[in-house]
Amino acid sequence: MTNIKFQDNDQAPAHLRGLLRHFADLRDGTHGDGAVTRTDKEHLFAAAVGFLDRYARQALAEINDALLLGTGTISASGVTRPSSGDLSGLWTLGWPEQERAGIAPIKLEAFFGHNFHHPHLRGGTVGVWPLNVFSDADAANELATLRAIAGAELHNLVFQSDYRSFRP
Repeated sequence: MTNIKFQDNDQAPAHLRGLLRHFADLRDGTHGDGAVTRTDKEHLFAAAVGFLDRYARQALAEINDALLLGTGTISASGVTRPSSGDLSGLWTLGWPEQERAGIAPIKLEAFFGHNFHHPHLRGGTVGVWPLNVFSDADAANELATLRAIAGAELHNLVFQSDYRSFRP
């Protein structure tokens, strides 16, 4: 990783700016605009969940409208702190057939593990992406990532049921 030369963040394509901020955080041992303490990072996380809300809902609404014909229900948790000490912001899309099949809804989650350096995005069945959102513009730049997570989630959930009869 030491051979990677970083472009000025303002000149990078919008969808890569969060990743560049992620690498800078790791290099500098900070998060955002110099946050070092867990408390300061948690405040930034709570703000990020707020910025992401409309974009997470949008990504799920697109699936609901196009694939579920509007039969789904989108839910959002706001920021929660489970007993593990982690922080989480969760958005889900469930629909009647998914519930009857006994599988989980589509999940988009912002999470900040209690022993993590900084927060991340993930789905219920798919991996981890850096979460470096500090404004509405940053959150808008994550819409493509949120769409990719939601689409991958739907794909993976199909295989938790009899996919031959699965109808989203």
